[in-house]
Amino acid sequence: MRIKELREAMGLTRAQLADRLGVTVVAVRKWETGLSMPNAEKLPTLAALLSCTIDALYGRAGPGQSDGEAS
Repeated sequence: MRIKELREAMGLTRAQLADRLGVTVVAVRKWETGLSMPNAEKLPTLAALLSCTIDALYGRAGPGQSDGEAS
C-alpha cells in the first residue's frame, strides 16, 4: 500500500492520520510498513483523507489510466 507516500504528500503526520481515522499511531505504522492492512470499512475514509481512490492506495491506476494498471 502507498499510505506513507500519500500521507506525506498531504502533509499529515502519522498521529494526525490516526486521529482522523480513529485508530492508533501504531496501526498506521503497521499499515505503512506492511505488517498489517486497514480494515475494509476504513478504506473509503482513508482514501478520502488522502485525496485518492482506493485503487491508488494499492498503487493501481484508476479507470482510463495506464500507469500501474492491473493486468
